[in-house]
Amino acid sequence: MIDTGALGFALGAGLVAALNPCGFAFLPGYLGLVIAGGDAESSRSAALARAGLATVAMSAGFVTVFGVFGLVISPLIASVQKYLPFATVAVGVLLVVMAVWLLAGKDISVILPKASVGAPTAQLPSMYGYGVGYAIASLSCTVGPFLAVIGTTFKQGSALTGVLAFVAYAAGMSLTVGVAALAVALAGSTATGALRRILPHVGRIAGSIILLTGLYVTYYGYYEIRLYFAHASPEDPIIKTVRAAQSWLAHSVDALGAWPLLAALAVLVAVGLGWAAIRQDPRPTRRKSVSHIWNAWRTR
Repeated sequence: MIDTGALGFALGAGLVAALNPCGFAFLPGYLGLVIAGGDAESSRSAALARAGLATVAMSAGFVTVFGVFGLVISPLIASVQKYLPFATVAVGVLLVVMAVWLLAGKDISVILPKASVGAPTAQLPSMYGYGVGYAIASLSCTVGPFLAVIGTTFKQGSALTGVLAFVAYAAGMSLTVGVAALAVALAGSTATGALRRILPHVGRIAGSIILLTGLYVTYYGYYEIRLYFAHASPEDPIIKTVRAAQSWLAHSVDALGAWPLLAALAVLVAVGLGWAAIRQDPRPTRRKSVSHIWNAWRTR
């Protein structure tokens, strides 16, 4: 029998997984990439499709790392956890390198999903890689709750319940990120005039966001290394400030639950698709009809 309570717990844990203290800075960085991947000429439906597929790819990278970690590393968690901050620092440095690339005005399509003919995204593997980095940086903060969720469901319920709990965890994380990404994509496609003006600079704007993300992630890893190996004081004004914002947002999402977020997701998709349908130009159909009537009248 499937334990629905355990699945609800896993879904709730997934909802706040994207807002963990270690990887929290990745979320605005990701939203910056969603904006940078936009096109002033693209429709709202195309923008929503691009953001949705990018979120699926990014979430898949996040979940892959946690799945592999849960299967392979969990037996050694006590001995390896204190070394995870080094991976966080490495990811932060890679983000800084990415930011420098963008700030230098290099081709953003190397790392971003871009709109293309026949497909809303052309480079989804790049967002998968971003999700992998997001997860690696988040491990030291979230691997404990993650293993508790999955381990408890496997021990107390059937294997099917454990697998479904993993799926629920992934769905919760994707839902939180997806609502934010779709909202940003819809807002960007709405402000087409503003987007057209800033489009030449959007790569550098995204680079600035990614730079701040990378610097904070690197600093957070260094902060954890000092805690583990130098027994430094946990009091840090930068970490405290960011944690306050992260904690407020995580509690807000947790208090909302899945249903309001699903409703918001449905509303965003409906607004985007509905607006695209309304804006379709019916004049070619009318011209064809008038021409048909004119030709019919002439041949009478």
